[in-house]
Amino acid sequence: MTSHQRADIISTVEFNHTGELLATGDKGGRVVIFQREQEVFTEAQTPAVVLGSVLQVLKFNLPSLQSKNQVHRRGEYNVYSTFQSHEPEFDYLKSLEIEEKINKIRWLPQQNAAYFLLSTNDKTVKLWKVSERDKRPEGYNLKDEEGRLRDPATITTLRVPVLRPMDLMVEATPRRVFANAHTYHINSISVNSDYETYMSADDLRINLWNFEITNQSFNIVDIKPANMEELTEVITAAEFHPHHCNTFVYSSSKGTIRLCDMRASALCDRHTKFFEEPEDPSNRSFFSEIISSISDVKFSHSGRYIMTRDYLTAKVWDLNMENRPVETYQVHDYLRSKLCSLYENDCIFDKFECVWNGSDSVIMTGSYNNFFRMFDRNTKRDVTLEASRENSKPRAILKPRKVCVGGKRRKDEISVDSLDFSKKILHTAWHPSENIIAVAATNNLYIFQDKVN
Repeated sequence: MTSHQRADIISTVEFNHTGELLATGDKGGRVVIFQREQEVFTEAQTPAVVLGSVLQVLKFNLPSLQSKNQVHRRGEYNVYSTFQSHEPEFDYLKSLEIEEKINKIRWLPQQNAAYFLLSTNDKTVKLWKVSERDKRPEGYNLKDEEGRLRDPATITTLRVPVLRPMDLMVEATPRRVFANAHTYHINSISVNSDYETYMSADDLRINLWNFEITNQSFNIVDIKPANMEELTEVITAAEFHPHHCNTFVYSSSKGTIRLCDMRASALCDRHTKFFEEPEDPSNRSFFSEIISSISDVKFSHSGRYIMTRDYLTAKVWDLNMENRPVETYQVHDYLRSKLCSLYENDCIFDKFECVWNGSDSVIMTGSYNNFFRMFDRNTKRDVTLEASRENSKPRAILKPRKVCVGGKRRKDEISVDSLDFSKKILHTAWHPSENIIAVAATNNLYIFQDKVN
């Protein structure tokens, strides 16, 4: 893979609070924002346009998600703005290169005509303002039309500047840069429900920031031992509660989740709740510790549940029950026999994300071979779908895929031995109110929308 291709690999995907905008970050430090067109279509009028190789508007068909005879907006997502968020840097004190790769993007709720988002690489969080300009001022007194200063002696009349229409321009400007607060790599950022603060988490610490203050943050979690040889676990993800501004959770590489309350103390080293599932001794193996590491944690929109993703499963926990999850979903259990080879090719360390749909009734997470999985929490049905150019044409219904573990393989099944582990769906996003999903497959972004009967 060339360096140019590597820079195009999508590293994060995030819808804004209305779902009208979709942001992606890549390994080259760029942020690309897509905007939904504002047309209203019936099924017969649905456009079938594909935008280049980057954006493909497709449909998925999950029976429990289908809509009944509704008029749907079928606005496509088109490129709205592209900007370079982070550049590669070098830490001269530690002789370390700091990658430009965008680890996470988080939107702030829209307060005015402009949009605001946070983006972070390994060390620095930036607050970006994305705004539109369709008028420009003309008729200055002290400047000519090209912006050069005029000789005051030549100015004989007073002019009133006027605003003239111009082609729409979308500008992205960095409003705040939050730097120099993390010794280790940032893995999570989360905006608080008070919209005044946010937190950033690295392997050993979580910091709380105020949006207006860039030179100071408050350390709210610190699990770094006095002697680094005693280090047994690291923080893997963290998120604020969607409604209670004092509550947040963070997950660890040991498969545990801690819920903390900032009202209890300034440093939240003592958790309020501790979620852990006892290990089944019969399943104990050399890989147990690695595959139990949690790669993502997400609160449900209601705030009642938290979902976690480890290597083989997605789990849903009730905040009121700490000793075991209320639901466990096998994402790709057929890989249990392949853990040795997955360890040798480092795939066992892949960090898969997980997302809720808008009503918290369906969860989605990725797998290998460009497969992604959906689980309906009510009907207990699940489906495996594939995001790839070969089998996905615009407006085509995605066919469910099945993996054959052993024995006789049916015609429409794929053997576990022929799965491509270099093609993986790590990053996905779900529209906050509609059945529209975004799936990042290496350097391709796929957008699927619900089938209309």
